[in-house]
Amino acid sequence: MSDTDAVEVVDAELVDDNEHTAGLPAVHQPLEGRPLITRHTMLAPGDPIPTTATAPRYSEADFRISQKTKERVQGSGSENTSRTYGSARGQFEAWCRGQGRVHLPCTTATFVEYVSHLIDRDVAPGTINVAMSAIRTWHEDGQQPGTKQAREMLRAHARNWARRKSPKQAPAIRTPMLEAMVGTCTWTDDRERPKALRDAALLTLGWGMLSRRSELAHLLIENLTVEDDGVTVKVAFSKTDQEAHGESTFVPADPDSPAVCPVRCVRAWLEELRSHGITSGALFRQITRGGNIPVRRTERGDFLSPDAVGAIVKGRAALAGVSDPSRPVTGHGLRRGPAQEIAEAHGDPTSQGRWAAGSATVRKHYVKPAQDKAKNPLRAARAKAREQADN
Repeated sequence: MSDTDAVEVVDAELVDDNEHTAGLPAVHQPLEGRPLITRHTMLAPGDPIPTTATAPRYSEADFRISQKTKERVQGSGSENTSRTYGSARGQFEAWCRGQGRVHLPCTTATFVEYVSHLIDRDVAPGTINVAMSAIRTWHEDGQQPGTKQAREMLRAHARNWARRKSPKQAPAIRTPMLEAMVGTCTWTDDRERPKALRDAALLTLGWGMLSRRSELAHLLIENLTVEDDGVTVKVAFSKTDQEAHGESTFVPADPDSPAVCPVRCVRAWLEELRSHGITSGALFRQITRGGNIPVRRTERGDFLSPDAVGAIVKGRAALAGVSDPSRPVTGHGLRRGPAQEIAEAHGDPTSQGRWAAGSATVRKHYVKPAQDKAKNPLRAARAKAREQADN
């Protein structure tokens, strides 16, 4: 070996590869495809970075649904909510069309401008709030317009509205009103008998259940167990039971007031249905002027609609002369009246009316007003004054 070929040899020791590289930055393999990450992505040790190369390959089949599924999706909401939302969305779409704006997905500016338009029309704050919810739930996730400015405008409108208008609640159907309404359920010939029996059963059972219109409209004959001491009603679903778990309500008999006794009225109606060959299915049905109970070939089948239930209540109130034109009786009165009477008797109507446990509505509109009346300080003061006068 020549001097020019000499190689310097130094002392060295063998080290473990991991120890040798511990302080050096990790070497990553280049990614295949574009990373699919956001600022919310978290990767645990060993997790690969998701990329377009590893993403599923979707085809048209992954996005198609059948006509039957489409109909189920469209009809999956509650009937009243679906109808209300459908109307609100139709009005918004028509307004956008007139303004040359895109309605779906709309911009936040369009959303705010529409809320301002409703305020200019002096629409009730509650109605505007429903419209806002209908529009936002119409959008796909992540496409909804912002609500901050619209909410601030609505709050100001609500305060102004409260100063100018007082809310009108439907009159409560108290026991004397119920008796007067059921008293109109009479007949002079056999053609009138089915409607009279149906309406008497609807009024007395609905009052005893503290029923919503939709609950009465969807009752089945199979939902009832009629015994001498009362009627047990299985409510398949309700406003506070959208998952349709179902719950039962017991409506006690009223032997001291046979005219409004739910047991007597319901039994009479069930007997009338049996005379028409009906022993199952819808409890409350459409009746022709001739007194027939036909099989209906409509979307609702044999069931009355909630609006039809409300119309029956209004009609009987008008016949009984208990409805004030400025504050007409509605189907909700069947719920408010007994709720008030229960609260005034120091009871809690929550369970009987199938409100959610701890309902603020029950506390605010029924229990607290009844307690305030009973404990009103003027009552005690007057009682004290009478006692002193007697002495």
